[in-house]
Amino acid sequence: MSFSEYETLLTSVGEDAERVATIAINRPDARNALNEQVRRDLTDALAVAEEDEEIRVVVLTGADDSNAFVAGADVTELRERDLLEQREASKRPRVYEIVDDLSVPVIARINGHALGGGCELAQACDVRIAVQGAKIGQPEINLGIIPGGGGTQRLARLVGEGQAMKLILSGELIDTSEAHDIGLVDEVYDEASLDDRVYELAGTMAEKSPVALELAKQAVKASSRMDLEAGLDYEAELFVQTFATEDKNEGIDAFFDGREPEFTGE
Repeated sequence: MSFSEYETLLTSVGEDAERVATIAINRPDARNALNEQVRRDLTDALAVAEEDEEIRVVVLTGADDSNAFVAGADVTELRERDLLEQREASKRPRVYEIVDDLSVPVIARINGHALGGGCELAQACDVRIAVQGAKIGQPEINLGIIPGGGGTQRLARLVGEGQAMKLILSGELIDTSEAHDIGLVDEVYDEASLDDRVYELAGTMAEKSPVALELAKQAVKASSRMDLEAGLDYEAELFVQTFATEDKNEGIDAFFDGREPEFTGE
């Protein structure tokens, strides 16, 4: 499969790192606010990334001209919906679950403000790398609503209940340095260094066995969704499954031969 031409996205594969796809939300007039069209385009692009065997890592970001990662949901759409319409729009899987469930690793390149739904989209990614000076938070309470894209659940798992309560109940925004201090983002870089680090990490991941990447991602995510005993059993089962792959043999043979492995996903 290959990416389509999208009204609200810019896409590429392999331009910044081999086997790495970049999906950039490009709605500069609204600072990349998540409207229905963005969600449709993202859903399609993520489906392509899921099916394309050449793609081993996805970088999700905002187009640089938009001056934002995602500035939130489209407030105009929210204002126009009644309860029944929003209940329909909130049916899962939404774009947040699609990102979370993607079999390949997803890195959030937070190149600007990540607010509301944008913060939730970043939380659904596997790793978050942010630019210095950007603002991040859940300001929904200021509109008389609450986070509805997973923020009350994923945020508490990332930063703890107290920090999640503080951000969600106050609606305050924090900069990415503070977000790093509390564990909401994993790394912070200045604008000149952001891409070097994002694509260095993405490229390192993309060199690994795609089967091992998928199983490792599943195992780590299970750590916050299962109790310890169930998680250990789940990890053991996924570990055993790698022994049915040629990549396991290739990785070990390469180790003994003192060479770089060439993983095929088989």
